[in-house]
Amino acid sequence: MTTEDLRGLRALVTGGGSGIGRATTVLLLARGARVAVLDLDPAGAAPGFTADLDPDPAGAALGFTADLSDDTSVRQAVAAAGDALGGLDILVNNAGIGAAGTVEDNPDEEWHRVLDVNLLGVVRTTRAALPLLRRSRQAAIVNTCSIAATAGLPQRALYSASKGAVLSLTLAMAADHIGEGIRVNCVNPGTVDTPWVGRLLDAAEDPASERAALEARQPTGRLVSPDEVAAAIVYLAGPAAGSVTGTALAVDGGMAGLRLRPRAVSN
Repeated sequence: MTTEDLRGLRALVTGGGSGIGRATTVLLLARGARVAVLDLDPAGAAPGFTADLDPDPAGAALGFTADLSDDTSVRQAVAAAGDALGGLDILVNNAGIGAAGTVEDNPDEEWHRVLDVNLLGVVRTTRAALPLLRRSRQAAIVNTCSIAATAGLPQRALYSASKGAVLSLTLAMAADHIGEGIRVNCVNPGTVDTPWVGRLLDAAEDPASERAALEARQPTGRLVSPDEVAAAIVYLAGPAAGSVTGTALAVDGGMAGLRLRPRAVSN
């Protein structure tokens, strides 16, 4: 049985329509929180989204359409979500987009596009939510960062730069807002089995071999699940983490910290 230790708390999740965001939304609801989702297409978590939940629609998330690259869109959606929830205690900055290639493979326009969503999207949403969070007694912000912020990964220069900025921003925000009672942390997932990773694999010349290579890169020998990342996010967002701020929690199957010997190949 899942405890409802978040009952009475109000949460906002960006990118909550799929992947890590959807898993986080499901878990927040199961733990008793009221949840609003900001997404370009929030249909996966809008009213009526009751998969794996109490079938009562009142227990479903509220969906609000927002473009994180547009400040007006973000401010309007955050305000609407705050009004619907009656305030805000938890902000999960999860929405993001990917990019492949070395530092020379993407034009300036792509650099601006990815940074505009992955970094400035966090800035815009947080900026809009801070007035609401300041009125909370248990305010917490959790940013979805990445193993790419702390480890050099091939063909991920732009993505890594955006997530490295999110890590630094998390620490700066934690310092800026600790006096206001707002905790700020981030999670650093390894390679997560999300729809985005699935699309990357489908585009590979040999999807099965590419998946095997990604799994082998993880010390656990498998990809991280969205539910595992969601569990870390919800922990950092909840009262059990009341003394945790300015922390990056790795959910990467040991990828950042372990240096294992190559596995023996059986004949």
